[in-house]
Amino acid sequence: MADQPGTPVKLPDPVELSKTMAEIAERSQRLVTEFLKRQAPESQLGMADPLNIGGAFLEMTARMIANPAKLMQAQFTLWQDYMTLWQTATRRFLGEEASPVIEPAPEDRRFKDTAWDDNAVFDYIKQSYLLTARWLQSTVRSVEGLDDKTAKKVDFYTRQFVDAMAPSNFVMTNPEVIRATMETGGENLVKGLQNLLGDLERGKGKLSIKMTDFEAFEIGRNIAVTPGKVVFQTPLMQLIQYTPTTATVMKRPLLVIPPWINKYYILDLREKNSFVKWAVDQGITVFVVSWVNPDEKLAQMTFEDYMHQGPLAAMEAVKKATGEKSLNVIGYCLGGTLLAATMAYLTAKGQDKQVASTTYFTTMVDFAEAGELGVFIDEEQLASLEQRMSEKGYLEGTAMATTFNMLRANDLIWSFVVNNYLLGKEPFPFDLLYWNADSTRMPAAMHSFYLRQMYQENKLVQPGGITLDGVPIDLRRVRTPTFILSTREDHIAPWRSTFAATQLYKGPVRFCLAASGHIAGVVNPPAAQKYGYWVSDAKKLPPSPEEWLATATQKHGSWWTEWKAWLDQFADGEAPARAPGKGKLKAIEDAPGAYVKVRLTH
Repeated sequence: MADQPGTPVKLPDPVELSKTMAEIAERSQRLVTEFLKRQAPESQLGMADPLNIGGAFLEMTARMIANPAKLMQAQFTLWQDYMTLWQTATRRFLGEEASPVIEPAPEDRRFKDTAWDDNAVFDYIKQSYLLTARWLQSTVRSVEGLDDKTAKKVDFYTRQFVDAMAPSNFVMTNPEVIRATMETGGENLVKGLQNLLGDLERGKGKLSIKMTDFEAFEIGRNIAVTPGKVVFQTPLMQLIQYTPTTATVMKRPLLVIPPWINKYYILDLREKNSFVKWAVDQGITVFVVSWVNPDEKLAQMTFEDYMHQGPLAAMEAVKKATGEKSLNVIGYCLGGTLLAATMAYLTAKGQDKQVASTTYFTTMVDFAEAGELGVFIDEEQLASLEQRMSEKGYLEGTAMATTFNMLRANDLIWSFVVNNYLLGKEPFPFDLLYWNADSTRMPAAMHSFYLRQMYQENKLVQPGGITLDGVPIDLRRVRTPTFILSTREDHIAPWRSTFAATQLYKGPVRFCLAASGHIAGVVNPPAAQKYGYWVSDAKKLPPSPEEWLATATQKHGSWWTEWKAWLDQFADGEAPARAPGKGKLKAIEDAPGAYVKVRLTH
């Protein structure tokens, strides 16, 4: 590169290179053969476009052609931007100072290497890409006449294309990769090819990007290690009771219901960021549901089964273990959606008093504005998904993982493509990404019900829209005191959508908005001093999230302490610390238990 004339060039050892390439060729041939063998049955599914993308883009194209003047105006705007860029680039080539025409967003880490700014060529490549990306996305978004679902789908997949085409993703247009190639004599690319083959082998022909060092962590050894015992279990879950660290505890115990789309230990990663350990240290008797990683034998498990064998069974077990008549309950994400449905069910049956308070972490109950996940929900895609699930009885965990990764493709896909395949590096050991890769399956019956009844038809917020075990449920009848935590940058449960729950429940509701996203905003220990949060002391919450935010107060530190202060009013006094297995429920095995250790192949 022009800016680094002294970069040493290393020549590869021809013997070692020959051996490596022979190994790569053999592995590649085996992968291709295995891939082709699997194509025949899949081709019989008759699903050329299971995501229903083609129809959306065809409709968009027709709308664009119908308004050629607007399209020409967009092209003229791009041409003007390029002319300005040519002028500034020419000035830079002549040694003059020139302000950039466009700059990446502050959070965009693709262009963090200094050469993207210091080298005039790479600065031009970067800016031309940013201009084109802006033009393409703004042009697509301005197309008139598309229904809302089609517009969102087109916008989402346009962004996927734009992200994929970034110059940082290619060898010859990424200065960091070029520098590494010159310094190593191309060893980075050879190593990257080996990493790529390894990921294809691990995914059995499908790309399964390695995001962290899987050998660096082991559940129960250095992750999910808060001491406790499994004290109860059903075919769908194990119930963990944690060992107290204080002499006395809140009299009223706490039950945590995590989502079954992921594993519970996101709340118990390591000691420094474990919500579970922190809650135990606050003098709370903590119980956590650890969901099973289902196989084909559980294919017919329904949403009702998850309610009965999950929260309802856990509530009875917690009361038996502690001798208490009521408890506090937390539901996280999908676990919160299940908790809300369960509370409506208990309310309808007159049994809701056993729950003194409910807390919801990043939970959607009104799916009218489901965010970007909504682009995956339409009749064509659901039919395709149900056909796939019918073959095995469940949805593979990797399918859900890919969907969530696409929501943040630059961070969770392309950054690893560059690091692992172009730079030839091993990913950094990171507990959060280890958990992210620990996928779980979805039973076919339950998952189809959830997607259709909630995401597609939004029946959970309709009075009597959903019937569980013969009982029509209505969230508007729930009077249990509620704490709702949302996160401002949530791509999975957008906070403006989760805020809608504040207008449903009839009991007192406290709403808290944390900074960051779906995971980092929740897993934010006070000691980290990382993100702040917003709360409002208004007795009546306004109907719109914008109105609420305008009157909310921003606070520094973790929302955990805010929640604990709220929970104190439901402590019901103090009791001697309760050791797991010493009450009416005996210990089955040590935490974290057997269910959480069932892993899919990486």
